[in-house]
Amino acid sequence: MIVQLAESQIKTKFGTFKEYLYHDGQRESHAIVMGDVTEGEEILCRVHSLCIYGHYFNSIECDCREQMENSQKLIEQAGKGIVIWLNQEGKGNGHFALMKSAEFKRQGVPQPEAYEKAGFQRDARDFTVAAEILKELKVKSIKMLTDNPKKVDTLTQHGIEVVGTQPTSL
Repeated sequence: MIVQLAESQIKTKFGTFKEYLYHDGQRESHAIVMGDVTEGEEILCRVHSLCIYGHYFNSIECDCREQMENSQKLIEQAGKGIVIWLNQEGKGNGHFALMKSAEFKRQGVPQPEAYEKAGFQRDARDFTVAAEILKELKVKSIKMLTDNPKKVDTLTQHGIEVVGTQPTSL
């Protein structure tokens, strides 16, 4: 169960969003919302996980920063939408796992398999909190900015109507 801790406005290079801060008893999660999404249908929605390399260190070894920026651009163009930011670094395995898997990735191993070779799960993320946030925001249906079927499946299993997906590439 999530609890909303705070809300505020944030001005970005893609427009002004309302930020909501949630806590699930263990971690904080954020939602930034542009426009009125209450009772909205086919609302663009990006569920995004923390990436220290991409977001803080500007790494060129992943496309996390670009996915976030493109999602915000698409939402700005649509005039409304949601980005949910989950604290799930390293596909939910943590930053240590990301660092330990880096050598395998540099050898050409895809990231999920690199995690396994380093002794971690391919993808340990859980998107249940995202479903809870969308219910709190009273969204009727979403169009997900993703190519990850696990995100769609988890949200659908938790009662969120996903009417389709759209890649984050522009």
